[in-house]
Amino acid sequence: MDSNIRNLLSKYIAEEILKQPQKVIPPDKEIISNGMIDSFSLVDLALFVEDQFGVQIDDTELNGESFDTIEELARLIEKRM
Repeated sequence: MDSNIRNLLSKYIAEEILKQPQKVIPPDKEIISNGMIDSFSLVDLALFVEDQFGVQIDDTELNGESFDTIEELARLIEKRM
């Protein structure tokens, strides 16, 4: 798996969503089910993914099953690239 994708996702979440640029988010840390990000932030994250990686995210994928960890999201991105 491309660690660059995971790093970009982690950096975006820490800086733009959490407003904590020094925060390190492990790839297997639950970001939705533990309440780290909310539904509004989830939409922002999906838009970032679409713009940054040129992939399409379906509305039905905006959930904890597809997006709950950076690892899961990175796998989804890689399948679409």
